Amino acid sequence: MAHTKLDLTGLKCPLPALKTRKALKSLQPGDRLEVHCTDPLSVIDIPALIRETGDRVEIAEQAERRIVFLIEKTDGGTSAGLLA
Repeated sequence: MAHTKLDLTGLKCPLPALKTRKALKSLQPGDRLEVHCTDPLSVIDIPALIRETGDRVEIAEQAERRIVFLIEKTDGGTSAGLLA
């Protein structure tokens, strides 16, 4: 299991979602992607992207200007959704 960090701070919609999608394509099931964003729309865009891909996501941190997502790459099966 690999753990990759993706720093997307300063990028505006739709770039955080697009770059997250690209990074997920290179991961294997079980790998984790940690995404750091500052765009407030990413709290909508990235979970929506993950619902499309079938992976799992949780918002690990949401401060005034920083959002951190932890995404687990799945096999694209039925385990999609937001982690509680």
